[in-house]
Amino acid sequence: MNDKNTPPQIGPRIQDIRKQKGFTLEQLASHSGVSRSMLSQIERGQANPTFATLWSLTQALGLEISDLTESVAEVHHQTIEVMMPNFTPEIKSEDRLCDLKILSPTDQVGRVEWYEISIEAGGKLESEPHTNGSMEHLTAFNGRFQVISGTAKTDVPTGGTARYASDVSHTILNPGQETARGILVVVS
Repeated sequence: MNDKNTPPQIGPRIQDIRKQKGFTLEQLASHSGVSRSMLSQIERGQANPTFATLWSLTQALGLEISDLTESVAEVHHQTIEVMMPNFTPEIKSEDRLCDLKILSPTDQVGRVEWYEISIEAGGKLESEPHTNGSMEHLTAFNGRFQVISGTAKTDVPTGGTARYASDVSHTILNPGQETARGILVVVS
């Protein structure tokens, strides 16, 4: 669905083409003369490129400017993005006993986020309230999880999923003797 009044999403298109051609941000920045910082902002839709910037990028990528206005839906159906493990962002708790690998795309932050969660024995992840109406969904793959949401408290068995309010203070902990692993989905 392409509305004539909606400008094309050029940033994601540049990112798709850059990845298809095997360029890193640094490499495209070097070849085009556009700073890495500006290129990153353009790809995320946080900056609108000037005509001169677009010209530099298309020359470095071997494209015509019209190639950037192709339907983004068509491009996404033609590519598969694979995030290599060493590029998957991680968050560690202060005590280093809890590890969250960020699996969701950055454009989903604040709407739907999903993480691979790993908590060593005795570890816990304490969280302040998220936005009003937020919910978390924790599916346990192995080990023992316990969830506290507000005043409610429950154990999550292996294979089970706990759904709970995350717009109140909440904690996920591992009361077991082995590392607990699962998937955590946050919906705001």
